[in-house]
Amino acid sequence: MNSAQVEFMMQFDRQCEEALGMYERAFGAKRILLMRFAEAAAKDLPPKYDAACDKDLIFHAQMEIGGRRVMMCDNLFNDMPRGHSVYPVLTFKTDDEVRAAFGVLSEEATIVSPLHSTTYSSCVGSLVDKFGIFWDLMVY
Repeated sequence: MNSAQVEFMMQFDRQCEEALGMYERAFGAKRILLMRFAEAAAKDLPPKYDAACDKDLIFHAQMEIGGRRVMMCDNLFNDMPRGHSVYPVLTFKTDDEVRAAFGVLSEEATIVSPLHSTTYSSCVGSLVDKFGIFWDLMVY
């Protein structure tokens, strides 16, 4: 058995910080991590990033809701329509576990983001599997 855990990523249209505050009030959620785009490594910035107006947006945040980690960000990464802003994120302990799972899911999949390292994970990638499910896999 591997160390996979199912978690969720919530993407917002420049409203992530507002959503964090609302979820704190609504659920007693606790912020675990908050990184702004200005804190991200240059290699992790998406093509749509504009330093003049996007630097204070949320690059990556985590909060605990009911004992579970939920990840959140302001979506400058892709053009997913609303309704696809919440999706499963599988977290693993090692890069090899991510690579193995990604390899299986990649069969007949659309690769959204190939495996790579980021400011917050040594190995992360995303894809839409052959069944139409959007997945994000990463080391945590």
